[in-house]
Amino acid sequence: MKRIPTAMIALAAVFATPACADESFWKWLVSVDRSKEVRAVSLPRYSEECGSCHYAYPPGLLPEASWRRLLALPALPDHFGENIEMKEAARTELLDYAARNAADHSLAKRSRKIVASLGDSPAPLRITEITYIRRKHQRIPEDQIKGNPKVKSLAMCDACHTRASTGDLDDHTVVIPGHGRWRW
Repeated sequence: MKRIPTAMIALAAVFATPACADESFWKWLVSVDRSKEVRAVSLPRYSEECGSCHYAYPPGLLPEASWRRLLALPALPDHFGENIEMKEAARTELLDYAARNAADHSLAKRSRKIVASLGDSPAPLRITEITYIRRKHQRIPEDQIKGNPKVKSLAMCDACHTRASTGDLDDHTVVIPGHGRWRW
């Protein structure tokens, strides 16, 4: 059985009012997985299928509705200009995994900020369409991204985020190829 620290119990007692009865708050409070960063990809098939063409984006970077659009048929024959062919069982496994681990089901601080930044807008197909992501990168000069042959686009997270494969997309892990460590 997981032991809950006394400070958390005291905090729970203070906030045990009808106004704080939000189930997600209590889930967050006792969760051992409420880190700042998104959860790293843990499904080998996801890493193999998606990572064979591009960075295998952690599902916590998009809401479930986005993953459902991205991995739905007939979208796969035109997946950003590529024809993705995979067996239905594999597609279903990837979709289930991405949906279960999507930003709107995550307790990670970054995922919650991503979801909050979407507001009522429709689920984006690209991570680079997310307001939070665009805002986090707005001060980086364009020549260091689009004009950089080792980066080319904000979609290449792992080009600059040195710990992207672990889900750590923190500002302090950024090293822009040809320009060095980014100072925020």
